Amino acid sequence: MTLFPPAPLDPAPGSASRPLADRMRPRTLEEMVGQEALVGPGKPLRVQIESDQLGSLILWGPPGVGKTTLAEIIAHLTARRFVPFSAVTSGIKEIRQVMVEAESAARRGLRTILFIDEIHRFNKAQQDAFLPYVEKGTITLIGATTENPSFEVNSALLSRSRVYVLEPLSDDALLALVERAVADRERGLLAVPELAACVVVSEDDTLLRVAKAADGDARVALNLLETLVRSTPAEAGVIRLTPARLEEAAQRKLLLYDKGGEQHYNIISAFIKSMRNSDVDAALYWMARMLESGEDPLYIARRMVRFAGEDVGMADPRALEQAMAARDAVHFIGRPEGDLALAQAAVYLALAPKSNALYKAYGAVLEDVQRTRAEPVPLHLRNAVTPLMRGLGYARGYQYAHDQGGRVTPMHCLPEALRDRVYYEPSAEGHERRVRERMQDLAARREEQRE
Repeated sequence: MTLFPPAPLDPAPGSASRPLADRMRPRTLEEMVGQEALVGPGKPLRVQIESDQLGSLILWGPPGVGKTTLAEIIAHLTARRFVPFSAVTSGIKEIRQVMVEAESAARRGLRTILFIDEIHRFNKAQQDAFLPYVEKGTITLIGATTENPSFEVNSALLSRSRVYVLEPLSDDALLALVERAVADRERGLLAVPELAACVVVSEDDTLLRVAKAADGDARVALNLLETLVRSTPAEAGVIRLTPARLEEAAQRKLLLYDKGGEQHYNIISAFIKSMRNSDVDAALYWMARMLESGEDPLYIARRMVRFAGEDVGMADPRALEQAMAARDAVHFIGRPEGDLALAQAAVYLALAPKSNALYKAYGAVLEDVQRTRAEPVPLHLRNAVTPLMRGLGYARGYQYAHDQGGRVTPMHCLPEALRDRVYYEPSAEGHERRVRERMQDLAARREEQRE
């Protein structure tokens, strides 16, 4: 008798009592959704699986994207023992016992896949305990992790494994999955005896809303669908799924938002224009709408970094620091804790003095770069690193600013054809007022020296 019996892929008798997400777990590579880049026809990982040439590997991705499922399918297709092992509940003693069983199985000609869920939770000593068995080929190790393996898996184990990245499932992939759960009477919703005689009807794109609410997680999508169906009474044998019922089942309002469609662009536009208008409350509201609808927080952070340069600029140079700090905070701690960092940056940017002088200046520079010929660098600004260059006049007439009063010289630095061009005209807002005064002072000094 083994400590960890293999998990069967096919439904067992009475399996209708199991959760929908468990019943609908894909049994073949063809049934998997959303990971075509890894296991689609002809892809390297699929070729290795089908040719039974697979070594140890690490599956890295967010929850509910198919890491455990893929490991089980690999074991099934390669006819290996599948031994699931939890890093949360197991230690060195359990590891040794599993290794003894794997060696015993190997002597009988049986190969073992040891699947370690949440491998990042093992410490270095626990991870090291697997190394001899991986090297000898006693086991094929498949580790699953939601954390970056570069930091969470020790280098010795990592060097003996291939890392494959599983992406969050798209809305389309999740929609296909929940539609399959509705249609499949063997393992799906209607496999439950009390629902077997019913018909499920989705109104007003309710199934699409289920997919969107899951935020890339198949398990969340199927659990939400099951809750929705079980909480919706049948009328004349018909279970009608509606957005109102879905919000009740989810116990929260499911906001209309399409990350790639009009709502996405409308709401980000409202967010940016609210900050530009220094309306703190509106900026916070539109930002919260995006976050609660599943928008990528790093997308919001990137837009705030852009806003800091385009709409605040030199009126408050710290605006860019705040936006970058918010981005780093979100990247470091994620959601929901990182939401406050985004909120802080949004408030700062909304209240900051505004100037688009820098934005306009750079736009004018780009226009000249495109419109005019590529002017040569003036000779006095070139480095004279060889006698030939010195003979051609390189660096002749260059004036070293640190040798001059006020650290400024009358020397022209633009190409001759653009000598009098003015790009940056600072406003009188915030810090930019001091910038303008400084520029006026420098211009006066240069003019005085020229005279």
